[in-house]
Parts: sequence; structure tokens; C-alpha cells
Amino acid sequence: MTTSLPTMRAAVLDAAGQPFRITELTRPVPTEGQVLVRIHAAGVNPLDTKIRAGQAAHAQQPLPSVLGMDLAGVVEAVGPGVTKFRRGDEVYGLAGGIGGLQGTLAEYIAVDADLLALKPHNLSMREAAGIPLVFITAWEGLVDRAKTQAGQTVLVHGGAGGVGHMAVQLAHSLGARVFATGSPAQAETIRRLGGTPIDYTTASVDDYVAQHTAGEGFDVVYDTVGGAVLDASFSAARRYGGHVVSCLGWGTHKLAPLSFRAATYSGVFTLLPMITGRGRAHHGEILEAASRLAEAGRLLPLMDARRFTLAQATSAHEAIEAGNAQGRIVIDIVA
Repeated sequence: MTTSLPTMRAAVLDAAGQPFRITELTRPVPTEGQVLVRIHAAGVNPLDTKIRAGQAAHAQQPLPSVLGMDLAGVVEAVGPGVTKFRRGDEVYGLAGGIGGLQGTLAEYIAVDADLLALKPHNLSMREAAGIPLVFITAWEGLVDRAKTQAGQTVLVHGGAGGVGHMAVQLAHSLGARVFATGSPAQAETIRRLGGTPIDYTTASVDDYVAQHTAGEGFDVVYDTVGGAVLDASFSAARRYGGHVVSCLGWGTHKLAPLSFRAATYSGVFTLLPMITGRGRAHHGEILEAASRLAEAGRLLPLMDARRFTLAQATSAHEAIEAGNAQGRIVIDIVA
């Protein structure tokens, strides 16, 4: 007599650039150090769409596969050796979707417990699922690399974007004086997050460095845009000790402007712990800090009003690709 194994619905990508295929897969079983999470919501990032398109060489995922990196859900079972969580805990994390790890566009996932933290009790599952990748990226730049301190001046390029709006709130919570570039339509959002808006469509680097730092430059510059904006960041850093951080270092860049200011540069590659298996516990620690900030009313993700189900995962990706998202796009896995 055969006993059928429990199954789950999942969105599978069979080949790069194709729509997702909704199918039934065997439900995973947590092994040593893992927890089984029933996923309630899965965040969608621009990087997810690049992985689906086969354009992210730094974030390879063997196909066919389940994509998706961010999740919020409930612990269904714990594997051997896990003491941090128990069944029924509401958790969130940057959990998979690269390097052969099952992604979050599924009803269940077995995930390394080190990658998770307890969900902020005052946020919904949807809001929590919009936090992990972008907040961890902001933290690694501002805290781990730049060592941002109270009283410093921090410039965030793309302050209303995914990583950017987390970076503005985080820098503000650290006691920094925060400035952020954005479009005129994003100015009020940046103010609400705790930053002083800079209209990148009209102000040159020299203009805003003169206006906000008396020509000295910013203590910390976080580039979340890349390309020419990273080059502009080198010219915006403070002389003698300014620090530039970027999570998008693509392109060919001249470092002379940075060197001439006696400033320094760091890159952020948030996916490294998932790919290498090293340093995963730090991701959980960062999300614990995010939960404390959220519960103190100092961190809130901007959310796009549109709703997508698992069956509409391809449409959610297309909404990101269209470039008109007004905040984080999240897929509801549990209706």
C-alpha cells in the first residue's frame, strides 16, 4: 500500500523569460537547522524579475525552479536542532530563490532558521513580506559598511525606491541628518520617511553639496541606483573620511573623484549568505533589529495598493517590470 506525500501549490519557472506555471509539488520536510514555514505573503523585487528573465548572472537559480526571495508566514514545524522558533510563530525573512534554494512563490518552504526573525507584531503579513531584502541591503550599507553615527549627514540616492526608502528610515533612526534624491512627485514621501528631498531633475551634485553641506560633502552616500549616479556619489562624499556605499556597482567608473576627496567605497551584496551558506545568522539578527524599529513605529514599508495571488505571479513580475509600482509589490499566497 502506498501513502501519498503532502503537496503544495507553487509557481514554477521552467525556462528563462517564460511565464510561471502553477503546479503541485511535494511539500518539503525541514532538516537539521530548518523550519517549515507556511507562506502567507511573498515580496517581489526587481532582482526577482531579472532572475526570471535570465539576466542576473550574480544570482543564478537552476531551472526549472521556484523563484521568490522574501516571505512572511507561520512556522508549521521545526527540524532537529532548532530552538529559536516553535510551531505557530509568525516569521519573516530573505529565504531562498537563488543558488538552488527553493523560493517563496509556494505555499510552504523549508528554510534555514538563521535566515528568519519573528515578524513585527504591528505589521501585516503583506507589510512584513515587503521588508527583508531591501532592509537587509540598507542595513549592510549604512551599519555594517559605513558605520553610520548620530549627527552625520547621509545622502541616499533613490530615497523613495525599495532599498532607498528603507535606508532613509534607518539612517533617520540612527540619528543622522538624512537627505535623499528623488523626483518632485516623491518629495513628500521622502519628507514623511524622515529625509530632506533633493530634486535630482534640477539640482546638480555641486548644487546640493553646497546647499546642504557648505561644500564639504556628505559623511555617507548610499547609491541605490547605479551607473552615473554612483559616479555622482563619488563627488558628493565628504573630504577626508566620507564613505560611499552602493548596492548597484555595475558599469565602468572612475575612482579619481573619490580618491581626490580622500574618501572610501564599499559594495553591498546581500545575497552572499544564501549563496555561500556563511553569515546567515547575521541576516536573522538584522531582521530582529528591523522588527524592533517597526514595533517602535520607526520603520514602515511603502506598499503598492495592487493585490496579486499566486496564480497571478507573472502579472506581479510584469508590474515591477513596467516601472510604475508605488511601493512594494507583494503576492498573497494565503488568501
